[in-house]
Amino acid sequence: MAWEPIYRLVKKIPRGRVTTYGDLARVLRVRGGARVVGYAMAGCPDGQGIPWHRVVGAGGRLIINEPHASKQRRLLETEGVIIRGNRVDMSLYFWLPGRKGAAARPRNRNKSGSRD
Repeated sequence: MAWEPIYRLVKKIPRGRVTTYGDLARVLRVRGGARVVGYAMAGCPDGQGIPWHRVVGAGGRLIINEPHASKQRRLLETEGVIIRGNRVDMSLYFWLPGRKGAAARPRNRNKSGSRD
């Protein structure tokens, strides 16, 4: 499979948002699913502005091995994504093309834990 459609969609993920390998595979109907999207992300060409770091495992898990795991974490954190342990809170940072409100910035939580 040509990976260009995957790269085009990954380029649309807004700064400070993430999506999963599986969700990309479902949206694009990638034969081979999340695993093939993972291969595409691992093979991202340098210098083409593909934000590979915005693609995470199911449930928001950071699943890339070192040394790229540290780089992914650092890049996401510079975009304002909070990572607890090895997870991104998908209720705050998840993005999917065509999902209503998917590109909006996550809202802050007040002291009671509810959204503002």
